[in-house]
Amino acid sequence: MSTTIAPDRPARTGEAVPRATAGAVLGALMRQRLRRDRWQILIWLLCIALLAMFSASAIDQTYGDANARAQLIRLAIADPTIIVLRGLPQGTSLAAVAFFEIYTFLALLAGLMNTFLAVRHSRAEEESGRAELVGSTPAGRLLPTTATVLHAVAVNAALAVVTALGFIAAGLPAYGSFVAGAATAGAGFAFFAVGLLLAQLMNTSRGANGFAAAVVVLAYLVRGIGDAMGTPFGDGTHQRSAWPTWLSPIGWGEQFAPYTGDDWRPLLLQLGLAVLLIAAVFGLQAVRDSGAGLIPERAGRATARPALGGVFGLAWRLQWPTVLGWTIGGALGGLLAGALGTVINSSIADNPALSGIRDAIGRIGGGGSGPLTQLFISAIFSIIGVLAAACAVQTVIRLRQEEASGTAELVMSAPVTRTRWLFSYVAVGVIAVLAVLLAGAIASGLSAVAAGEGASTFGDSFAAAAAQVPVALVYLGVLTLVFVLVPSWTAPVGWAALGLGAFVGIFGGLVKLPEGVRHLSPFADAPVVVGDVDWTGGYWMLGITVVALAGAAALIRRRDFAIG
Repeated sequence: MSTTIAPDRPARTGEAVPRATAGAVLGALMRQRLRRDRWQILIWLLCIALLAMFSASAIDQTYGDANARAQLIRLAIADPTIIVLRGLPQGTSLAAVAFFEIYTFLALLAGLMNTFLAVRHSRAEEESGRAELVGSTPAGRLLPTTATVLHAVAVNAALAVVTALGFIAAGLPAYGSFVAGAATAGAGFAFFAVGLLLAQLMNTSRGANGFAAAVVVLAYLVRGIGDAMGTPFGDGTHQRSAWPTWLSPIGWGEQFAPYTGDDWRPLLLQLGLAVLLIAAVFGLQAVRDSGAGLIPERAGRATARPALGGVFGLAWRLQWPTVLGWTIGGALGGLLAGALGTVINSSIADNPALSGIRDAIGRIGGGGSGPLTQLFISAIFSIIGVLAAACAVQTVIRLRQEEASGTAELVMSAPVTRTRWLFSYVAVGVIAVLAVLLAGAIASGLSAVAAGEGASTFGDSFAAAAAQVPVALVYLGVLTLVFVLVPSWTAPVGWAALGLGAFVGIFGGLVKLPEGVRHLSPFADAPVVVGDVDWTGGYWMLGITVVALAGAAALIRRRDFAIG
């Protein structure tokens, strides 16, 4: 293998590098990042652009009439749960409604894309030992971080453009579309800085990714609470955010008010936060040891527990904190489903003008007819199903991380077959899916009974949870097959398929996407457990899962480990 000869004395940490050499090194590092991320970033950008375009087109087809859009916005303002899930109402024009429907979801995806990018080029590089090798060259320790920041700037500039083009392709005004693109990219870059800072604090890429993703989701929820607490004004089709919205970069993005206000000032908040956090990153990196996080590791046991003597015990030990986090999320979603179902039911009963919201909730829950509380529980469990599927996706990604880092080969040095190693992680994924949904079902039943519903709500909650099991398992099975066939695509395909599938399958019915498009998502074919029960889609997904896992088991023995 050819190597590049470094100067006689490599630059020390913080030491100035000759300008020509620094420029050449920075350019090489930028090219390396662009080449390494080209397919992952392309998938992310394409999915976000298509979501923007399809959402705006669906709004045009479904709510082309101004009166219909006004009714939709008034229903959203009357029911805070819709605002928590969607966004901030800012008028009834086609463009304003499209932004209300899709922006927060686009910003959530942009945040996840950026935090993963930040950790991949910082903490993951130190964890693998590559950062120390690069640091021994004229790059030192600061130029790679500089390259990563510039790489993120380029990626988010592209994100702003493709998001705007997606809206423009759907027929929305060009200037407002570029404002919307800037709002999305600004939130993404702010979360990139969050991920980069957490990479300095945590000792592992797994921990940094987990905390960064939690921050993104928390920002989404805080924004939703602030929007729901807001005050309607004007003719009742606009809402002003409450103070919690201003704690979230996603909430700042809403204040751009594309198509109605076109206010660029919130971009200063997003970029200002990013600059402050990136400056802190450079300061921390100059004083800490390479490979060490600022949060110290907990001292381990002198001897391992008996459970770690097997490959399944090891897989569970590596992932139980992640499973616990997703399970807590499922329980919180269950509490929301049980507690708010009764409130929404009584609100609509007292105000017949809000009866149209029943259809909206039914579309989110996959169809069916029945008591509104049951429909609402089914709708919320569609979202809890996303959490269960995300936990399954993260289990397979952990499988890929173990292989890429070389630790899987160490496991293979013991009397362990590749199939056994593979299915130990699959088993953890199945347990994780069941844990998330079971926690949601128990929490939903208990909160509904506490709110005054009958004991039958427990059965409704468990039925709604059971309907999401095949959906989460099909993500687990198919992504396991992707891992075996194309290992380097595991993470981008997993997250992109989950994000796109969640929007198309859950909210596609609300914006009336074409049925052919909706049924590309497993969430659209989840078993219907409200009214006429239909498990046909569940049986098909279980069959696909079994076939995918059988294919993975057969093929894992035929390929080499893909390290790096």
